[in-house]
Parts: sequence; C-alpha cells; structure tokens
Amino acid sequence: MESVPKMKKIMRNYYLKAKYARYLGKKVAWITSGGPVEPLIAMGIIPVYPENHGAMIGVSHTGVELCEVAEGMGYSGDLCSYARADIGASETGGGPIGGLPKPDMLICCNNICGTVLKWYEIQARKFQVPLFILDTPFVHTEFTKEAKTYVDRQVKDYIRFLETAMKKKFPYDKMNVVGKRSVEAMRLWQQVLNTATAKPAPFTAFDAFFHLALIVTLRGTKTVLRYYRFLLDELNQRVEKGIGMVENEQYRFLWDNLPIWHRMRWLSRAFAARNAALVADTYTSAWCGTVDNIDENDFLGSMGEAYTRIYLNIGVDQMAEKVLNMIDKYDVDGLVMHSNRSCKPYSFGQYDIQRIVQRERGLPVLILESDMVDARKFSEGQVETRIDAFMEMVGQK
Repeated sequence: MESVPKMKKIMRNYYLKAKYARYLGKKVAWITSGGPVEPLIAMGIIPVYPENHGAMIGVSHTGVELCEVAEGMGYSGDLCSYARADIGASETGGGPIGGLPKPDMLICCNNICGTVLKWYEIQARKFQVPLFILDTPFVHTEFTKEAKTYVDRQVKDYIRFLETAMKKKFPYDKMNVVGKRSVEAMRLWQQVLNTATAKPAPFTAFDAFFHLALIVTLRGTKTVLRYYRFLLDELNQRVEKGIGMVENEQYRFLWDNLPIWHRMRWLSRAFAARNAALVADTYTSAWCGTVDNIDENDFLGSMGEAYTRIYLNIGVDQMAEKVLNMIDKYDVDGLVMHSNRSCKPYSFGQYDIQRIVQRERGLPVLILESDMVDARKFSEGQVETRIDAFMEMVGQK
C-alpha cells in the first residue's frame, strides 16, 4: 500500500523533532496512551508516548533484553512489559531509537490502568520533572454528575499545570481549532476501520495496529487529517476493486486486547495461511470509540467525559456489549482473545466476555496466552496448535 511509506516518513520526522526538541526551542511531554494530548498540541509541546515506544521495542525484538534490565534493577517480571521496557531503555538508552528524548514534564491519565501511576512517578523522579495526574473514576454503569464535576475540575488543573510549566497563558482559541481537528481525525479513523466491513476486507487488524500510530501521537494536527484522508481513499479504492488483504479470505475474526508486537508478522501469516482475516479489533477502535461524547464546539468542556468513558475504563458488561456490536458489524466467524500477561485491566473479564459471546452469538473463541512485548511469554508451538484447533471448530460451524 502506498500509505505505508508515507506513515513511516511521518513517524520518522516526528521522532526526529522530539529528539532535537531543545534545538528547536520546544518542550517534550511524556504522556500515557489514554491521556488528553490535545492541550499539549495547542501549547506547542511535543507529546511522546512511552507505550508507543514499548510497541516499537516489541516489534524490534529488543523487549526481553530491556525487560531484563528493569528486572535486574529490582522490578518484578509480572509488571507491565511496556513499563519494564521503558524503564530499561531509560537506564541504558537501548531500543530501536536509542531511548526516548528527555521529558520536560510527564502527563499521566489512569483511564487505561493503575500501573501508569507508579511508572510515571518513577520516571518523574528519575528525570526530576513535574508530573500531572488526571484521575478518572471507573464508569461501570453510568457517567454520573459527580464524576463529571470531579473530572472537569481536573481538566482545569491540567490547563493551569501547563501554564505553569510553559510560563505562558493557555491559547484557548488555538485549542478550539485543535479540538475540532481531533474530532475530525477520530471520525476519519472510524471510517478507515469501517472499510474492513467489506468482503474481502481491504486491510486487517494487523494493518490497523500499524496505521494507529498517528491517531495516538498527533491527534489534533493537520498531519493526521491529511494522512487518514489519503489512507481512506486508498482503502476505498481497494474495496471498489475487490482487493482483499488476505488472499482467498474465507474466515473473518475479531481480535481482543493489545497486539503481540514481537509476533505480528508471524501471527498475520499464520492466520492468512488458513484463509483467515482478523478484520477488526477492540484495541484500535478505542481511539474513536468515545467521539460521540465530545462536543467539538466545546472540546475542553466535554473532554473529561470522553477520556473517562474509554474502553478500558468501563464495566465488563459494557465491554461485552461493544464486542457483540463489533461481531455483528464486521460479520465475523469467531473471536480471538489475547490473554495478555502484561495488561491486567484488558485481560481481566475476558473469560466473562467469552461466555457472553458464546451464549449470545454461538461463536467459537480462541484464547492465546502471551505478552505484548516480552517474548519469553510466547510459545509458537503452543499457539499454532491452538490456532489449528480453533480453525477446526470454525470449519464445523
């Protein structure tokens, strides 16, 4: 696809700007993947994501080495491998890009997990920079008036924190522009994902894991809008021509949880060899899943609710409902769940979701036990055996 080299060039330039931020007169903020990046963009701060870096470490097969560095420092091997790899890279300058640029501040939002709180505290102490924590209450049933008040107050605190860190007033007019671009980017990203409802699917979840990078890192910028318009046009052309990403697509599956970054190519080929396409996933859809909760004309006023309602911060029943909706939307034949040793919030509740899917849709479910970055937790032989057994079940339906 023509969009692939374009994405690589954009991301290469993005990391170069972050690496040389001081020479460009820019500040760098490390921020969690579920954190509100738009105010940083509005303030001209370069956002950097340790979790994205963790994914790159996984893909480059340097995860075990860096996790072992963190474990040698006393961190448990049961901790999130993103955190271990990041701590290891910070200590050694290891990884595919020689470590991340030194942060001027850290922004942590616990809507994705609780581990990020201690992880970012550790890094704030190491680099001796200020840390802002946005605490989002769980939304197991509904987003209450009290929850809204609680989060909205913190959004105001966030703005004051940035004003103090940057020693200048917050540009509310620019924030309005960034907010509208962010909403448009989320809608474009949803349209990109929607193309996989076509048969055959013009791209798979493995492709979505790659193209996701921009909606995470540069949401709210013109760059993201230009790129996703180009990608959407390319995918629509593939749909019109009946070009599928998996040749002889016969089976369609839904993926749940983070990717197994160090075995992306292997898994993609393993399913494709069985004429199976993973056409959608719960992970990449998280960056557009709350767009309906945002008022693009009052982004700051509605941002708190949107960031609180993300997939990992809702109850299992709501998660299961979203999974069922995706099963219907993408017309899938089965569910593949990554039981991720590193991501407990994502993995807890999977067996409940499995039961609900089997009861409500009668679909076979495959559970793969692994880790997103730490390759020591992956067994190719075991996984291949499970895939074969799963395909037998699917073929019997």
